[in-house]
Amino acid sequence: MAELSKEKLRMLTNTAAEIRMRIINMSADVNASHSGSALSPVDILTALYFEVMRIKPKEPLWAGRDRFILSKGHGGASLYAALALRGFFSEEKLNTFCKDGSVLTTHPVIQNVPGVEATTGSLGHGLSSGLGMALAGAFDKKGYRVFVMLSDGECDEGSVWEAAMYAGFHKVDNLVAIVDYNKIQSFGRTEEVMDLEPFADKWKAFGWEAREIDGHNFKEILGALQAVPFKTCKPSCIIAHTVKGKGVSYMENKLEWHYRSPTGDLRGQALKELEAQKI
Repeated sequence: MAELSKEKLRMLTNTAAEIRMRIINMSADVNASHSGSALSPVDILTALYFEVMRIKPKEPLWAGRDRFILSKGHGGASLYAALALRGFFSEEKLNTFCKDGSVLTTHPVIQNVPGVEATTGSLGHGLSSGLGMALAGAFDKKGYRVFVMLSDGECDEGSVWEAAMYAGFHKVDNLVAIVDYNKIQSFGRTEEVMDLEPFADKWKAFGWEAREIDGHNFKEILGALQAVPFKTCKPSCIIAHTVKGKGVSYMENKLEWHYRSPTGDLRGQALKELEAQKI
């Protein structure tokens, strides 16, 4: 991969901070939950939408586009903020998040929002949907990639491993799974609820090529995303080690921010911290 220039690093860092600030405002406005879950994958979404994926925001249904599925649909605020900043729809629409009559529902719904490729939130289904899209793209010789972001807790679901087994066996190398491995799920730490380790070895055993990265280091994120497929005739899995609530000191690595919303003075503190992270 080419050296990450200071200009590109600045753009990605500042864009990620802007996305996180919008997540805070969207969540606080309606007292929505899952703010911590929405903050952890932001750096990966920033790299995908602003550097890696082949997309045309003004033509969201362009046949040759790369596809992205947020299988961990409870983090929908992060996807909406990224799509808006990338130009898929007006940023003003973010102000309607989770309000009566809005298309920006807590979990993304296909056909409601430009850029949303699948209805998600019922955990364990996104990888199967992405697998179908990847198979169709390969059959039609379209050349696009399909990126699916899963939560770590979601990987407790057997349906994830059914899709993984099929993709590995059929050598679906235009499929990329990205696991937001923040190590906290609904009721505790993953190691206590359902330990996933040895995680990379599990994906490899199902016929995937797997890499582990720091999910908040843009050099590592871009290095992995720009290298897929890691091996011809194998699907790729990126295990991204992240921090739940990343960017907001009082949220980071705290279980309660799977549910809480940064209202009142907490909103102001979060916005101040995120603004200070720009370079």
